[in-house]
Amino acid sequence: MKIVAVTACPTGIAHTYMAAEQIETFAKRAGHEIRVETQGSMGIENELSAQAIADADVVIFAVDIEVEQKERFEGKKIIQASVSEAIKKPEALLARAGG
Repeated sequence: MKIVAVTACPTGIAHTYMAAEQIETFAKRAGHEIRVETQGSMGIENELSAQAIADADVVIFAVDIEVEQKERFEGKKIIQASVSEAIKKPEALLARAGG
């Protein structure tokens, strides 16, 4: 399955990146293709391309704040989760996403 994800927390320092790492690690371990965009204190990093979003089977928003440029994901299946869920229960989050 092709997955794209966005992680973001209010301060954007640690938890944003911890969630990104957890999702990426567990998705790859499960055999999925994944790209993760972080929206932290440094702004948007690893910005997802329009093609990556178009090709994705599912989008995961592991965020505790509003996703920037959310309109890019219109029409996609979106799984909404907290940053905490992504850090503590990445396998359950991926199961919700269908994988």
